[in-house]
Amino acid sequence: MKKVLIATEKPFSQVAVDEIRIIVEEAGYELALLEKYKSEGELLEAVADADALIVRSDKVTAKVLEAAKNLKIVVRAGAGYDNLDLDACNAKDVVAMNTPGQNANAVAELVFGMMIYGIRKQFSGASGSELRGKSLGIHAYGNVGYYVGKIAEGFGMKVYAYDPYVGSDRMQSHGVEPMNSVEELYRTCEFVSLHIPANDITRDSINKSLLSMMPQGAVLINTARKEVIHETELLELMGEREDFMYLSDIAPSNAAEFQEKFPGRVFFTPKKMGAQTEEANINAGMAAARQIVSYFLTGEETHRVNR
Repeated sequence: MKKVLIATEKPFSQVAVDEIRIIVEEAGYELALLEKYKSEGELLEAVADADALIVRSDKVTAKVLEAAKNLKIVVRAGAGYDNLDLDACNAKDVVAMNTPGQNANAVAELVFGMMIYGIRKQFSGASGSELRGKSLGIHAYGNVGYYVGKIAEGFGMKVYAYDPYVGSDRMQSHGVEPMNSVEELYRTCEFVSLHIPANDITRDSINKSLLSMMPQGAVLINTARKEVIHETELLELMGEREDFMYLSDIAPSNAAEFQEKFPGRVFFTPKKMGAQTEEANINAGMAAARQIVSYFLTGEETHRVNR
């Protein structure tokens, strides 16, 4: 009997675990749980006999993969997968997958929660501003970007997007105006919402040169990864531009310095909250379980992220 392990330092909801169990056990597999673990040693012991692994933000390192002698597939329940060591997965012939789109609406709604909180002066009682009529730039138009655009339309915002991997026809069919370059996006938009992955191309790419192009009253919203922000240059820019606001679901490495220097102009969630809804929790977990079952039954690899 194949064994599917859920290893989550930050657990799924009980409803999600129950739904995953139904999917796994109906396929004739065993489900094992490792929740709220405190050390890597606990994870290494738990994966030793697992055929499949479901994780959230948990790190699947070369050491973990070395311990998992029977492992055939690991699925990150969520879109971002930089917590999976893809080179090590390749070396061990382990299929790595993510579950794109399952958390998209949850992340998109958080974008607007932070935007409203920021421009209404963090509900301090001071006079703020409104979203209607403002320009919103979506940097990377994937699943989250799509939902951000739909919500922005409801607020009466003008919506623009830049993504070299998405056709302009698709954006236009959604009522979004495509931009020809990332520089054009930042020059055009008062608000920019980041949805780019962290990789060798994007790390530190959101820098002073790019951000300085934004109009007066600029607001940068980051629900992607902190690594894409050039934090030193962002600090410099915010020191020079009193109109600039930074709202992030991922606290920067020097969060205390940002908060001390720019009170009222920065906001960081206490931990990454984008996917922290009951609905997203359930959707991502069930998708991960279904992908594992489909892989074992038919070899389906639609959401494979390593080759």
